[in-house]
Amino acid sequence: MTDTKKKCFVVMGFGKKTDYETGKVVDLNETYSEIIKPAVEAAGFNCFRADEISGCGKIDIPMYNMLLNADLVIADISTGNVNAVYELGVRHALKRNRTIIMKESDCKLSFDLNHISTFNYRHLGEEIGAKEARRAKTELSELITNIFNVDEVDSPLYSFLPNLKMPILTEEEIEEIIEDANDIENNLLTYIKQGEHYFKLSEFTKAVDNFKSAHELRPNESYILQKLVLATYKSKEPSELESLLTARTLLSKLSPEISNDPETTGLAGAIQKRLWLLTKDPVQLDKAIEYYFRGFIIKKDYYNGENLAACFDLKCGVESNSEQKTFYTIAALKTRTTLYDLLSKLINSSDFDDRHDKKWIYATMANICFKLEYKEKATDYENLFYSMTPTQEEVETYTQGKTT
Repeated sequence: MTDTKKKCFVVMGFGKKTDYETGKVVDLNETYSEIIKPAVEAAGFNCFRADEISGCGKIDIPMYNMLLNADLVIADISTGNVNAVYELGVRHALKRNRTIIMKESDCKLSFDLNHISTFNYRHLGEEIGAKEARRAKTELSELITNIFNVDEVDSPLYSFLPNLKMPILTEEEIEEIIEDANDIENNLLTYIKQGEHYFKLSEFTKAVDNFKSAHELRPNESYILQKLVLATYKSKEPSELESLLTARTLLSKLSPEISNDPETTGLAGAIQKRLWLLTKDPVQLDKAIEYYFRGFIIKKDYYNGENLAACFDLKCGVESNSEQKTFYTIAALKTRTTLYDLLSKLINSSDFDDRHDKKWIYATMANICFKLEYKEKATDYENLFYSMTPTQEEVETYTQGKTT
């Protein structure tokens, strides 16, 4: 039976994306699941994402059809996503109204959309705080309802060319496209959720299988590839060395040596550090320092920073030259002091309780304080970490960082 609900077509990227002008990382999956989809459904619409229409993320005939015929299009252009901006332009060319533009408030745009109304939301770190998600979801749902109560033109093209005629597509063609899109979306999300489920259980081989299937559906999505890389080297299958080499080959697709994504540099550093622990090849440790240093300098990312300091310690332990040993000792101390100051400001900020990464901030602060010999503070932060009921894999990760 034909679904009579109005249809909302969401144009946006997938996974974590970096705004290269500001260095801010935005988790677009969070934006979709915590703001857009619940807001759209609360307004009485069916909701699906543009990147689910095509099996490989290409702009093709079904994509153009939906840009024309969806009752509503929401375009998130955070991080200047090229596909999203292009698809927004196509929508403006094909449809006179009922298009909503939105973006993360700190993200910069390299083109002029100041004359067009834009819905803004804010991420805390890489994710959205619970309070901000509630606010944005409510206000976006109200905006959707309001634009259907009026018949105002929001396309710049139709504003300047009011006599332009819009093309049409049959309802049957639209329904077929939507069914295909929902099948792809359901398969992709199932693979990702299963992969994350098995990862939390430390069943890394099963996690690899699921992330590999998701990667086949979305070969150009860095978020999925990063998850596959992480599960691959954690699996230690068929051997620890081979899993690390396979993970490094997979990650090379994201060009970690020039990447501005701290998730990519962090993964690259972790692989190289583990290769050094296995082989004691000094080149591997130097590469780990290179990657972690890049990730820390770009965004002051605390994961990259903590591991950079640990690698400086390892380098000091194998260095025979006394001046070089002093250099690495000072470098580790300076990195940890900088991290301590950065994370102290985060913890004392008014919106810290809304962050999703509090557990790892506490873990990092505990390790930093132990190394800086702030023993009482270290114990306090460690207790806060354990109070958040970490998984076995998370406890092992924390313990490894503590003993490295």
